[in-house]
Amino acid sequence: MVIKSHNKIGKVEANYTPLSPISFLSKAAKIFPEKTSIIYESQKFSWLETYSRCKKLASALSNQFNNGDVIGFLAANTPELYEAHFGVPMAGMVLNALNIRLDPETISYIIDHSEIKIIFADDEFLEFVIKAIEISEEKPKLIRIKDKFVDIIHDNDDLIDYEEFISNGVESFEPVKLIDEWDSISINYTSGTTGKPKGVVYHHRGAYLNALGNALEWEMNMHPVYLWTLPMFHCNGWCFPWTIALRAGTNVCLRKVTAKNIYEKISAHNIDHLCGAPTVLSFITNATKDEKKQLENNVKIMTAAAPPPAKVLEDMSQLGFDITHVYGLTEVYGPAVICKWKHEWNILNDAEKADLKSRQGVPYVVQDDMKLVNVETGKKVKKDEKELGEVLLKGNITMKGYLKDPVSTEKAFKDGWFKTGDLGVMYEDGYIQLKDRSKDIIISGGENISSIEIENCIHKIGGVIACAVVAKPDEKWGETPCAFVEVSNKVKITEEIILNFCKENLAKFKVPKTIIFEELPKTSTGKIQKVELRKRFS
Repeated sequence: MVIKSHNKIGKVEANYTPLSPISFLSKAAKIFPEKTSIIYESQKFSWLETYSRCKKLASALSNQFNNGDVIGFLAANTPELYEAHFGVPMAGMVLNALNIRLDPETISYIIDHSEIKIIFADDEFLEFVIKAIEISEEKPKLIRIKDKFVDIIHDNDDLIDYEEFISNGVESFEPVKLIDEWDSISINYTSGTTGKPKGVVYHHRGAYLNALGNALEWEMNMHPVYLWTLPMFHCNGWCFPWTIALRAGTNVCLRKVTAKNIYEKISAHNIDHLCGAPTVLSFITNATKDEKKQLENNVKIMTAAAPPPAKVLEDMSQLGFDITHVYGLTEVYGPAVICKWKHEWNILNDAEKADLKSRQGVPYVVQDDMKLVNVETGKKVKKDEKELGEVLLKGNITMKGYLKDPVSTEKAFKDGWFKTGDLGVMYEDGYIQLKDRSKDIIISGGENISSIEIENCIHKIGGVIACAVVAKPDEKWGETPCAFVEVSNKVKITEEIILNFCKENLAKFKVPKTIIFEELPKTSTGKIQKVELRKRFS
């Protein structure tokens, strides 16, 4: 093969810089130094102050640890965790933001598996971390994060505090120069519902691109005011810590996600963007009259984690919220697929719009490609809205792989695509709609039943807060749908009401054979834990 002369021109410092999202912070500080970067209760920081604090964190880490070391944070959505998303990679190290709902045994496993050298722990979760460190092999150093807005008393005054730790750093610190944009920036652990949690490794390039993708796909203007309802530990907050720096916006930190807190922060700070699972949407729609506040400006909400019921989307629209539906997984940096809105859909009524918004959509502009394949034949499904196929993804916002797990990595990347395990159908216009996780499909009497279809139906009943449908073993049919339903105490809903509604709106074989009323178990990111519900029948 002849190499053309124009392809012989090489990379030099003047024409190539490895992509990294930490570059967004220095630009925000230089261009908008006095703009407010973070608000947490009565605390406020400017972008110049945040940049300075991140450099001091990076400097202090560099004094004690080495390039590539893993740094753990177990914290709520507070300024310290936001600073970690820049300060840790500035030091050439790797951030491991831990799920605050984990038990000490799981935290200990993650400490050892990812070889965490130091953990910064919020006072609220300090006892869990201390227990985890006691049973771990790594025995990382522990730094506490005190919160003056929370009244928590500990007998651990001998521990160094975060502010004391970063005071050992210097503002003049020069961030470690990134040589390869493929270098790891963070490790995020999956929920581990089917075994030990897996460590999903992100690189600087992917984090940079997905931060850009968020801004582009959401059409985010400069200086957004973003409310942290989505946990920052979850897929690094879907890369939004970096996105908000990119747009020099304001991060409004929120420790406890409740309907009252959400409405109060929206009103107090003119919030215009927030993210969350459909559970967060349910908080908002089911807020009491006293909790709700009239929206003074347009509030955009990006939702994912589980397919939102069309009824919930319709209710949100009527309250004045502008919903964008995305889809993704930990393995693809959070959102990687979006229900991109078409102008011709604007003439439709609210219910029709909600049905369209409940689709997952098309790949992010920064993700290369997506396809649905028949799990038996491996061939692409027809664009007929009927044939079920597994969603496969590929591109720059797909993980490096699973930490220390080449077998699972190879399996996930078989044939050059990332296998999501999610099943859906494809429309003529290329938009996809999820029907279930492969493990959630109910096979009753040889018929495939989508649990999501039944859940969407039940959600249309006024007063239903949440619903989860799982398979219940049955001697005659193999398995039948069982619906767990969480209802508002303001409305009287009976089993008869739900069954009659399902009979009117679903095929007979899809109607649940069992209805159970209770509060549903959820993860810290708002996903309903179907695995816990299935255990009832195992």
